Amino acid sequence: MSAQTPDAPSIELINVSRRFIAPTGKSLTALKDFTMRVDEGEFVAVVGPTGCGKSTTLNLITGLNKPSAGEVRIFGQPVSGIDPRIGFVFQTDALFPWRNVIDNVVAGPMFRGRPKAEAYQAARDWLSRVGLSKFEHHYPHQLSGGMRKRVSLAQTFINEPKILLMDEPFSALDVQTRVLMHEELLKLWAGSKASVIFVTHDLEEAIALADKVYVLTSGPGMVKSVYPIGIPRPRVMAEIRYEPQFIDIAHTIWNDLRDEVQRSYRQAGLAA
Repeated sequence: MSAQTPDAPSIELINVSRRFIAPTGKSLTALKDFTMRVDEGEFVAVVGPTGCGKSTTLNLITGLNKPSAGEVRIFGQPVSGIDPRIGFVFQTDALFPWRNVIDNVVAGPMFRGRPKAEAYQAARDWLSRVGLSKFEHHYPHQLSGGMRKRVSLAQTFINEPKILLMDEPFSALDVQTRVLMHEELLKLWAGSKASVIFVTHDLEEAIALADKVYVLTSGPGMVKSVYPIGIPRPRVMAEIRYEPQFIDIAHTIWNDLRDEVQRSYRQAGLAA
């Protein structure tokens, strides 16, 4: 594990660019001069049009990809590989279909060398926190989408991540279940105070959850704007979208984001 520099932000991307070679042999730039800072315990949401480099940003933080230029730092130190202090929640459930719920949740701590009895007790505690104590012996295919996502959250939080990266984790859920999952996520996050980057296409979701929203440009992705979200916590997810302050913030950010979405459509030849 890398050292931690006192008072350094949890995550820092400094003038980062990331280029790929397409199958045609052409060089494509996913991110350009990209700068972002996430402080300890801060919840940051990232929105932008398709292809703006949101997922690429997460891959750079995890160490799965390296920047073509610039620097990515975790707790003040350059990223040099996979860091066990980082937890990742994917768009699709990363559950082992042949394992039951508790065996899925316990997999991470046991892989990290935690004693078996201690790991299983921790798994039971986390399943209780997400309301799945009665389902520990069920298999993923026996659960609803929302229940599988609760397992994924328990699977992640049991490892006590200092940084939580979330790539459109609730996009496949229906609206009602998403609201419940937002409540669940904020409750777990409040208890852990991990630093979060939450990637989403849903602007309302971003505003409801985050302390700060980054708006990215159409590709190549750059930071166009950063909006602090001054809505007090704790937030009631079922009610927050109807509050005047929320509506005003949503209008302001959408006016900024809409230009990038339309530019993305024109670049793809999809504009009317």
